[in-house]
Amino acid sequence: MSGTKKTILAASSRRDAFLQRLIDSERRKVNNNGYGSGDNKSMISVFLSLQKKEPEVYTDKMIMGLCVNLFTAGTGTTSIAVEWAMSLLLNHPAVLKKARDEIEASVGTSRLVTAEDVPRLTYLRCIINETLRLYPAAPLLLPHQSSLDCKVGGYHVPKGTMLIVNAYAIHRDPSMWENPDEFRPERFEEDGKGEGMFMLPFGMGRRKCPGEAMAFRVVGLVLAAMIQCFEWDRVDGVQVDMTEGPGSAFTVPKAVPFEAICKPRAAMRHVLHTIDQGVSV
Repeated sequence: MSGTKKTILAASSRRDAFLQRLIDSERRKVNNNGYGSGDNKSMISVFLSLQKKEPEVYTDKMIMGLCVNLFTAGTGTTSIAVEWAMSLLLNHPAVLKKARDEIEASVGTSRLVTAEDVPRLTYLRCIINETLRLYPAAPLLLPHQSSLDCKVGGYHVPKGTMLIVNAYAIHRDPSMWENPDEFRPERFEEDGKGEGMFMLPFGMGRRKCPGEAMAFRVVGLVLAAMIQCFEWDRVDGVQVDMTEGPGSAFTVPKAVPFEAICKPRAAMRHVLHTIDQGVSV
């Protein structure tokens, strides 16, 4: 067996052990305390309640597989979102500087930004929102099905119709957004015009993507660390190509992969050195 295969199998075993502990912990919580009708249930707790009704279907292994699918499904869309965000920031250096100023005011330069810092970085959240508005990781939301006959925009939609929502078109609708093709994170600030109400990169309602909170947290942490730790510049000073390329059924990657010049910021060299030493040890 090759070294790479051994490493992958070992990582899979650790992942499965972690998920099993997570399932067991949630099971104890459900059995000991239960959930009221108004409580916010976790995804695993919902599966465990279904397991009591259909144990032969909702086995621990099946629940574990669904959790793995959720985690892995978000890796591609997360990396695409970060790539689009960095491309936009390099083409809008004033926005990049404003984001860095916010991070330094909140975190400083004595330590690396953490996941706990991300919720306080409101302008960074605006940047992520604006990136997902212009380039939603899944421009066509996952298919849904109408539960009742209804009329939408004058069109009759029979019960049982497969529905595919074009989030990309909604996010660039000039009747809803002012200058829809313009990258302007300020439109999502509190003193803006509240245009964010038309955002649905993760869907809406009870069927929206359960990974939304994790996506914002991960993308926010990655972007914040990249902005905080490095000086960024475009290759040969040329604008970053924002052409959209062919992707899968639900993703739109960049046609030209993101390329940039970066170097450690002088103010963060001591922090990066400490991290490097820790990794080496």
